[in-house]
Amino acid sequence: MISEAAAATESGSPTASDHFRILFLGDVVGEPGRKAVTALLPVLKQELAVDFIIVNGENSAGGRGITPKIAIGLMRAGAAVITTGDHIWDQKEIVPFLAEEPRVLRPLNYPEGAPGQGSLVLETKKGCKVGVINLQGRVFMRDQLENPFTVITREVERMRLDTSIIFVDFHAEATSEKVAMGWHLDGKVTAVIGTHTHVPTADERVLPRGTAYQSDAGMCGPLESVIGSQIEPVLEKFHTQLPARYGVGRGTVRVNGVLVTLDPATGRALAIERVARMWEGHN
Repeated sequence: MISEAAAATESGSPTASDHFRILFLGDVVGEPGRKAVTALLPVLKQELAVDFIIVNGENSAGGRGITPKIAIGLMRAGAAVITTGDHIWDQKEIVPFLAEEPRVLRPLNYPEGAPGQGSLVLETKKGCKVGVINLQGRVFMRDQLENPFTVITREVERMRLDTSIIFVDFHAEATSEKVAMGWHLDGKVTAVIGTHTHVPTADERVLPRGTAYQSDAGMCGPLESVIGSQIEPVLEKFHTQLPARYGVGRGTVRVNGVLVTLDPATGRALAIERVARMWEGHN
């Protein structure tokens, strides 16, 4: 089986020196996920020749939300931008931090006046400007936010005046909503990658007009868990339907994400591949 990356090379795409590579890691879950990502980011950056790193950190504080200290730690490890999702407000101390640190995003489609911002553009050492947009879906989601399709349309039009390299983290539950968003933005952004379900999907592809797509990047969390949570409390709740407190699982961590290779001159994706690494350092 020939990967899309290999196929792109065989079809005469630009040489490696003309490429720009974005590594995106899915939802970081608790201390195990944080430690694994912190340890592996420098390795992955070198191994995969990565130019820009985005990490979804919305479950990094004990499985719910993110704190300023954790955000700073992830950025020191190599993350240029941290995206989030529906747990962004679970840790109260993050609210004032969002006003101070624009590289930590909350979903774009919160009503006007919400703390923080849902997008930004950063210039890299290569001189490329990279736009990142954090968006949240509405189907089966707890928070009924503004319509993500209309909100993203306006934001992409605005951002394309500044850069053609635009990466979208679409934090959503329903696969149908994610797939629809991919088609909606095909040719308008570099990549649309889903988060939230914590399970990596096998539908990565470059859409016809040059947008890399995957329904869910998966999580950076314990392998022996129920999407990051301890197994027994989850099983108990499924059996009894009674409230239960979920702790974060332990043991081997699987770090999941995607690597998107693009043409910096046009912002079009050339290839997308799944990234998965095991980390044994957490007991």
